[in-house]
This record gives sequence, structure tokens and C-alpha cells, in this order.
Amino acid sequence: MSKKLLDSINKPSDLRKLETAQLPQLAKELRDFIIDIVSVKEGHLGASLGVVELTIALHYVFNTPNDLLVWDVGHQAYGHKILTERKNKFHTNRQLGGISGFPKRGESVYDTFGVGHSSTSISAALGMAIASQLKGENKHHIAVIGDASIASGMAFEGLNHAGVTDANLLVILNDNAIGIDPSVGALKNYLTSVKEGKNPKQNNMIKSLNFDYSGPIDGHDITALISDLERLKKVKGPKFLHIITTKGKGLQQAEKDQVKYHAPGKFDAITGEIIPKSEENLPMKFQDVFGLTLVELAKKNKNIIGITPAMPSGSSMKFMMDAFPDRAFDVGIAEQHAVTLSAGMATQGMIVFCNIYSTFLQRAYDQIIHDVALQNLPVIFCLDRAGIVGEDGATHHGVFDLAYLRCIPNMIIYAPKDELDLQNILYTASLGLNHPIAIRYPRGRGKISNFKISNSKFQMIEIGKAHLLKKGTKVAVLSTGFIGNNVSKALESIQNKNDFAHYDFSFVKPLDEMLLHEIFGKHTSIITIEDGVIKGGFGSAVCEFAVANNYTNSVKVLGIPDAFIEHGTIDELQQICKIDVKSLEILFSKY
Repeated sequence: MSKKLLDSINKPSDLRKLETAQLPQLAKELRDFIIDIVSVKEGHLGASLGVVELTIALHYVFNTPNDLLVWDVGHQAYGHKILTERKNKFHTNRQLGGISGFPKRGESVYDTFGVGHSSTSISAALGMAIASQLKGENKHHIAVIGDASIASGMAFEGLNHAGVTDANLLVILNDNAIGIDPSVGALKNYLTSVKEGKNPKQNNMIKSLNFDYSGPIDGHDITALISDLERLKKVKGPKFLHIITTKGKGLQQAEKDQVKYHAPGKFDAITGEIIPKSEENLPMKFQDVFGLTLVELAKKNKNIIGITPAMPSGSSMKFMMDAFPDRAFDVGIAEQHAVTLSAGMATQGMIVFCNIYSTFLQRAYDQIIHDVALQNLPVIFCLDRAGIVGEDGATHHGVFDLAYLRCIPNMIIYAPKDELDLQNILYTASLGLNHPIAIRYPRGRGKISNFKISNSKFQMIEIGKAHLLKKGTKVAVLSTGFIGNNVSKALESIQNKNDFAHYDFSFVKPLDEMLLHEIFGKHTSIITIEDGVIKGGFGSAVCEFAVANNYTNSVKVLGIPDAFIEHGTIDELQQICKIDVKSLEILFSKY
């Protein structure tokens, strides 16, 4: 077999030794390398396949890492990682102790900015460009952003500022008409008209913002890319290159089903066929419990609305969008807008279910406080992917929500321990509450086999009520949410199980203080456990109660320590945090 070009490339300086005519072959090899490893190890596939030519061209034309390259979100950065000294580690991608699935400053000098959430690249690269200017450094600064991410407010803020500077900034729009789900909105329609040549150059929105606009060009034509990048290197001030790519390029199945192949799991590297997981008799996914329940509730109440920012598939809001397209909205990557849009609808008597991943709700914190809670509007926040989420790592763990929501007046916070609880709290909220509520539930499946959504079985939940799950004498274990199932399993297997009572505090706010008085009066030791940060979370609330009421019982708080938890499987990361079943068994056995 002839030696592959990729074999001799470990860093961009190696890449620059190749002739331009060799680069299409390198692109093919790089795609094959990504496909071969991701097919077995899993990860984000489609985005990285779509920018292979762009990745090669950028590192070929620019003097990275001296020239600074920022990838928005980072789903598309696998090729970048492979070409920047991590080819031999790429098989560890997203695994415990391995390289991150996203660009990360601590991992490589070529990763100039840590990413994971969308729409940060333009602001970050502009900041770098202005800093270089102030230091008298002659560097290029490149932000690569997708058509879904550029529709976000923060990207507009960055463009707005950049347009009145003379910073050496190049924004590359990777336009493939899809984020995780297909892109939406008026900007998407505008970009489509530009691609189709229906928009006259004089009406170009980017030019109006004082950018030197080029394109659109074929993002898979490596010769054209290099030619344009070489030309743009000589242009002063803010520049904008619009390229058209195909997400999943080079793998037929990934091109055909771009949503599924965003992160397809394991698949056949040759055929592209996804290797099915055995799903017989498996419990339902929490996201599907949400989506299917919402449809049933919406059938009974025409005022029920669904809103999600760019996550209709991931949140299962898609069910509502299919059933009631005029009452369900994908607003694009716009969490702030999603929250205030929900607030506006709530003022008019609509019952709004605003579904946002826990980690992404952080982006709309002021809107939660100022637009919802301050006005005491009963918006129903459904926080998917709460707690540790696994291989996506520190940028995606939904571990801060209990702490950052608990301090907000008027906010109700609920964490269901299983699918039935989630169904019933959604039903309860749909009947109308006097306050906003945040319902947080984990990524993945529940624990009830053959669970079915049934509106004939919907039951009201009493707000603020906690429950005894298991009687015991000495120690009271207080859990909130799905992590309580780890407690139940641990208590089943220890010899001193009769010493332990177990209580489910699904409501983190308001706390069931009447039951807490009873618990502190009856048990010498208290243990709290949550799938969230220890500081400021559920355990903190229990400790505050104890101090306020002069209780001196021993209280041990378990949860996520005061550190950013990296990537790995959920089981591995729970072990690190000592909230897995085995760690709990060991702890309980010592009492």
C-alpha cells in the first residue's frame, strides 16, 4: 500500500509542505480518518465532515498557532484537532482522560478559545484582534461560525462592534442550512436568497455592517478556498467570507439524514448504517416523556404553547411541532429571546412550556430574573439534560441550575425522580400555577419499564410536598430528582439498611419545612444528595434550614464538588463525584 499523506502530518507546518494539488487527497484521507474513529468511538460526525476542506485550507494559508483561529461551538473541530498534534490521541476523544470533544485552551496552543456553547466566536476573535492591535502584533484572527449560530443575538453584537473597528478580523460563515436541527428564521431565508443569487449585492446585510464581503463560494473547492483566503490576508479591517458546505460531506448516509448523523452513535464506517442499540423493554427517554405528555395536554387546552431554542429533536418538542405547528416554536439559537417570548405570551394567558437544556438556560439568566420571576409570570421551564450529561463534558453538564435558580424569588423548582413524576408535574403546571416553575430532568432514560403516557392517569402534585420512600432509624438520606434511584439501590445492598430512612425532596423550592422539622427531630445524622453543584444547591438549602432553626444534627452534603467536571461516561463521572451506587454503599456502610 502507498503511504498516506496524513501519515506524515502531525502539525500545520507539516501540512504547509504539501503541494496544493495534493490537498484534495489529504481531504479524503482526513474524512476517512474521522469516519473510521467516530464510527467506533462515537461523537459529533456531520459538522466535522462538512468543514474538512476549510480546515485544511485555514491551516495551510494561515500561520497557526501564531495566527488565531476560533471555532464556534466546536462540533466541527475534529479535523482541526487531528491536524494540530492530536492525531495519535484522537481515538480518546470524549473519553475519560482523553481529549475533549470541543476546542479547549488547556489542551493545545492551537485551541485559542474554549467553546461548546454557540455564537461566541466573533466576540472572542474580535477581542483577540483588538488586543493584538494594542500590542503592536501583526496577526490574523479568524472566527468560523455556522448559519445557525450567526443568527444568535451575541453573534450580531460581535458583528455590530467589529464593523466600527479596523481590527484584523476574518469571519467565515460556514453555511450548511443546519445546526443540530435545520436552521430557522428570517436570516436563514436571507442567506438562502444570497446563495441562490436572488439578493442584489448592494442590499448585502454584511456589507452594510462595514465588512469586506466575499462569496458565497463552494466550501468543498479547496483551490477556491485557498485563493480567497490568500487574497483576504491582504485586506485590511473586518472581512467576511461566506462559504457553502454540506453537513456530513463524504458519507452518503450523513448527507442524507443530517439531523441523525449530527452525533449518530456507532455506525458502519463503510456503509454509514447506524448500528442499532437494543431498545426492547427499555424505559422511555425523559425527553420523550416531556414531548408526548405535552401533546396530550395540548389536546385538552388550546392555550398551551411550546417553545424551544434550536432543540426540537433533542428536547422532543418535535412531537408538539408536528401535532400543533401553530402552537410550537423553534426560535433558533436564541435562549434570551425564548425566555422573554415565553414571558410575553404568559402575560396574555398562554400556558407556556419553554424547553431549554439546563446548560443553555445559563445564557438567559437575566431574562429569567427580570422578565419572568420579577413579574411572577407562570412560565414553565423544562430543563432537559440536567445534571451530569457525560461525554460532552464541562461545557454541557447541567449542574448549576439548582444553585442559580434557587436564589430567585417566586421560582418553584422541581426534580422528578422518575417518568411518572415528570408526567404529573407537567400536568400540574398545565392547570395553572401562581409562579414560574423550573422542572429539571436528566439526559437519557427513566427507570419504569413499559411506561406509557396516559392522560387518564395524570395526577395533581401538591406543590412543595416531599415524601418518605423508606423508613429508618438513625440516618435520614434526603435526595432530589433521579439521583435518588442511586440511593435506593445502595440502600438495598447494605447490611445496616434499617438504620437509614430515605426521603424524596423533588421540590427544592419551596422546601417541605414541616417534614424537615420532623426529620431533624427524629434522626441524628442527615445526608443530602443531588446531581448538581454542592455550593448553593439542595444540600445548601437544607443546611440553611438547619441553621435558621438552631438544629445541630450532623449534615453531610453530596453532589458535584466545586470544580468543573470533565468528560467521560455518566457512570465514570458519578464515581468521581462519589454519587454512584458503589460509593454510596461504601459511605452508608460506615454509619
